[in-house]
Amino acid sequence: MAVAERIYANALFEAAKEKGRLEVVRSELQEFRQAVQQVSELRALLENPEIDTRERTGALRAILADADELVRNFILLVTEKGRAHELQGIVQEFEALVARKEGILDVELTTAVELSEDESHRILDRIEGVSERKLRATRKVDPRLIGGFVLQAGSYRVDASVRARIERLRRQLTGTGRS
Repeated sequence: MAVAERIYANALFEAAKEKGRLEVVRSELQEFRQAVQQVSELRALLENPEIDTRERTGALRAILADADELVRNFILLVTEKGRAHELQGIVQEFEALVARKEGILDVELTTAVELSEDESHRILDRIEGVSERKLRATRKVDPRLIGGFVLQAGSYRVDASVRARIERLRRQLTGTGRS
C-alpha cells in the first residue's frame, strides 16, 4: 500500500466519520469500485494516462451526479491530483480503516476442499471466540493443501494444512531447516 493511498483514505475516513456518514461513504465507494471492475470503459477512464484530466473530471462529474457529496468530491479531488489510477487501493485502505473502527478482522480461510456453510461457520466462530473480534471472511479452495486449512489475517498466518505438516516432517527427516 502506497503512502499516498493511506493519506487519501485516512482523510476521507476522518471526514466521513466527522459528518456521521461512514456507512454511506463505504457503501457508495464499494459500488464505485465494483463498477470500475465490471465496466472496462470506466476503468479505462481512470487508468488511461492519455485522457486529459479535465476530460476525465468532466466524465466523472456526470457519472457521480447522484453520489454522496463526500464521495463525489473525493473521487474528483483524487482525479484532479492525477491519482485516479490509485482509487482501487485508496478504497481498499478506506474499507480497512472502517473495519478496524468497527472491530472487524478481515481473514482469508483457504481449505483443500469446499467447506459446507456449517463447517466454515464452526471454524470461523472458534476464531472469533479466540480473537474476540467479529470476522469478515473470504474463502478460497486450494487442493494443493491436501487437507486442513490456512488462515490469513493481515500479516498473521496460521498454516494447519496437511501440506505444511508433510513439509515440516520432511525437513525433520532430512535435517534441513527448523523442525
